[in-house]
Amino acid sequence: MNTAIGAELFSEETLWASKPESVAERLQIRPESKTKEQASFRTYTRGDEKMFGAHPYSIALYGEKDQVTSLSLVFANKGDLFSSRGSSENHFDKDTPPAEAAKIVRTAMDKDLAAISTALTAKLGEPVKERFGERGAARMNMQRWDWRGHAILLADAEDDDKNGEYVGVQVVPTAVADAGGKTKPVPDAIVRARSKENIEKRPSGDVVITDIPMVDQGPKGYCVPATMVRAMRFMSMPADMYVLANAGNSGYGGGTSVETLLENTGRLIRSKGRSFDSWSGEMKLSNLSKHIDKGVPVIWALYSTKEFNDTANRRKDERASVADWAQWKTKVTTEAASNKLEKDKEKGHVVLIIGYNKETNEIAFSDSWGERFKERWITVPEADLISQGRFYVIGF
Repeated sequence: MNTAIGAELFSEETLWASKPESVAERLQIRPESKTKEQASFRTYTRGDEKMFGAHPYSIALYGEKDQVTSLSLVFANKGDLFSSRGSSENHFDKDTPPAEAAKIVRTAMDKDLAAISTALTAKLGEPVKERFGERGAARMNMQRWDWRGHAILLADAEDDDKNGEYVGVQVVPTAVADAGGKTKPVPDAIVRARSKENIEKRPSGDVVITDIPMVDQGPKGYCVPATMVRAMRFMSMPADMYVLANAGNSGYGGGTSVETLLENTGRLIRSKGRSFDSWSGEMKLSNLSKHIDKGVPVIWALYSTKEFNDTANRRKDERASVADWAQWKTKVTTEAASNKLEKDKEKGHVVLIIGYNKETNEIAFSDSWGERFKERWITVPEADLISQGRFYVIGF
C-alpha cells in the first residue's frame, strides 16, 4: 500500500493506534501546533514530490490525545496554484485573469483526479461514491476506498458556479466515513471548562488565552479560513482550512470574503450548538475583555500594513525583557500618541485577539503564520487606526 501511495504512511499498526509524531516522522512533515488536547503537523511541499501519483501542495496530519485522527492532502487547488511567483513565497499572483485562472485550475485538477483515482483503483478496486462532511459548502461528493480500518476519500471540490476549488484526499477511520464525516457536538460545559483553564494571568497584568491551535495558512491569502479553523478547533469543532476557503469563495491565490465565509461558517457553528456573534465599531477594551475573561478569542478584521507589523514585532521583542511595567506603560503610551499608522485596503487581514492588559492599554493578537506569530502586542489606539471595525466570536 505504501508503494501505491508513494510514501511511508502505514506501518504494522493502524494510523488510529499510532502516535502523531511517529507518523509525521515517517512522512517527514513538520510540527505545526501542539496543545493539551490536539496536535497537528503540516508541510507545504515543493518540487516533484508525489503521493497517490500526484503532487500534494499541502500535507496535514491531525491528532487528539496522542493518537492520529486524520490525514489531509490537498493537490491542485486555486489557492496554492497562484500563491506566488519567482522565488518569493510571499509574492501573490493577482494578475492572471479569472477566466484563464479557472481553466488552469480545472486542467490541473482533472489531471490529479485521474492520477489519484487510477493509483487507488489499481490497488483497491473501484471506489464507492458518497457524500461526506458537514452541512452546506462543507459537504461534498467523495470517492471512497477502504483498507484495514482506513477510509481513503477523494474529493473534487467545486464552488456554487461549478468552478474547480481543489482536489483533496482525506484518510479517516472507517467509522467516521460511515457517519458521513458528521461529528457530535462537544457539550458546552466541557468547552466552557477547557476555555477557562486556558486563561493565563501574568504578573505584568497580561491576561492571555493560551493553548489555541496554530494553523499556518502558507504562501497564499487564506488568513480568514485559517483563523476560523483555529477558533473552531479551540472550541472543539473539527474544521479544515481548504473546505472553509471553498465556503468563502476564495479567489485565485487567496483573498477570501470575510462576510461570505463567516455567514456560511456561522450556520455550521450554530448547528453544532455554539453561538456565533459579531459587532462593528471602534476597538474598545471593555468589549474585548469580557470575551477574553471567559477564555474566548475574538476574530478581528484589520489592515496588516508593514508599519503595523514592524511595531508589533518590536513590541514583542521588547516585552520579553521588561522589568518595570509602569515604565513600559509610559513608553508605549507615548509611542502610540505619535504613531500615525494608516489603513491600506490592499492589506486586508484577519487575526485572533487572544489577550489584553488593562493597565498598559494593550491587546495581544495571533496570526495564522506559524508559531513565531502566535502572540504579538499592540496598544488599543494603534490597533484602532488600522482596524476594519469588525469583530466576531464563537461562543457557548
